[in-house]
Amino acid sequence: MKQATLFAVSAVLVAGVATTTAQGKEWQVAVGAESPGRGSQALAFLPNELWIQTGDSIRWSFPTHERHTLTFLTPGQTRPPGFGPTFGVPVGCPGLTPDGSSFDGSSCVTTGVLLLDDNETTASAQTYSVTFPGTGNFKFVCLVHADMTGMVHVRSLSDALPYDQDFYDHEAQSQQARLLAEAFSLGGGGNAGRQDRRQSNVIAAGIGQVVTPTGAGSQTAALMRFLRGTIVVNVGDTVEWASLDPSINHTVTFGTEPADPRPPSTNVTPTSDGARQATMNSPTDNVNSGFLSPTPQDRANLAQAAPGITRFRVTFASPGTFDYICAIHDTLGMKGTVIVH
Repeated sequence: MKQATLFAVSAVLVAGVATTTAQGKEWQVAVGAESPGRGSQALAFLPNELWIQTGDSIRWSFPTHERHTLTFLTPGQTRPPGFGPTFGVPVGCPGLTPDGSSFDGSSCVTTGVLLLDDNETTASAQTYSVTFPGTGNFKFVCLVHADMTGMVHVRSLSDALPYDQDFYDHEAQSQQARLLAEAFSLGGGGNAGRQDRRQSNVIAAGIGQVVTPTGAGSQTAALMRFLRGTIVVNVGDTVEWASLDPSINHTVTFGTEPADPRPPSTNVTPTSDGARQATMNSPTDNVNSGFLSPTPQDRANLAQAAPGITRFRVTFASPGTFDYICAIHDTLGMKGTVIVH
């Protein structure tokens, strides 16, 4: 089957020329894209590099069921976390700024966490506009996804622009199709082969790949799935989940979903090799791995990042059917089952 028909892509890319207003043009960009089943995610600004003129604005639309922000930080500002003490409540940069804010590099601008509700379609996508009153080169990021960045180049009115809205629409569609195809392929080949073949009871808890389409920023293709969604084991066996995503957090959560999935549940303990482990005595037990997080890439002149926790092991002490989810991405269909005989 051709890639063009493989994905009935849900991301809406606003076509046509940029809108002209008294203040300047309004350019159109999408934030993220997803496959119909939501498992394949393009964690990317589409496109992630634009040239505009002073007084112009850019309107970003958010047509996916995955969380995103659009954030412009000031030069040298420390990147804030996506969420604060209360999970689901964004910190901002700090605070949130309203739709239609201006950015010139002097103070940060950010949306809250925007996404489609479970029953919403792309026609309901929220949008957010930023106006650029002065020239400059401004980086923008998603606070939820570390490897989702971009750049806007603001030129003076006397400088001609190299591209128009039609070009950006085409670039967005091309990047979207490529990222979703790459995400889909991770489930059947490519990085799927990275699963630990030394044990038959190892499950990949999400797979991703960071792509740098231009020098201006990064994009990520992510498969939000547990590979081997159903596994059959025996009483006393241990199953291991290994996150193979370079920048996305996942959890392995049995039973009641915690209000804050970031820390592990109290019945989860660390292992000597930097993983976490638990024992389940009944399908009614509540166990949460906490965030399985990759180690951030080190940067020159910054402190070395601590190792990430990417593996979680559960020993099953009784027979039964044990259903579990990723507490962050269950609305995308990231769920699994362990059948214990």
